[in-house]
Amino acid sequence: MYFVKVYVTYKDSVLDPQGEAVKGAVHRLGYDEIEEVRIGKYFEIKVAKSDRPVEDMIEEVCDKLLANVNMETYRYEIQAMEEV
Repeated sequence: MYFVKVYVTYKDSVLDPQGEAVKGAVHRLGYDEIEEVRIGKYFEIKVAKSDRPVEDMIEEVCDKLLANVNMETYRYEIQAMEEV
């Protein structure tokens, strides 16, 4: 079994209105040193072992469902889990 962490964020060229709102709130709290805030999505996925490579499955799921590849980018970490 595999444990996969997927991180999805807007591409640098895409305006992040939620991130801008949080940055404004952070500045109002007095943290003017904070220059940028970006908001994203995080997914935890457990994948059973199969004949298909786990990387291929995760790429397909990200491209088709989890990320809008026109506006967002993603990265993932795959960890093998011990079977109990």
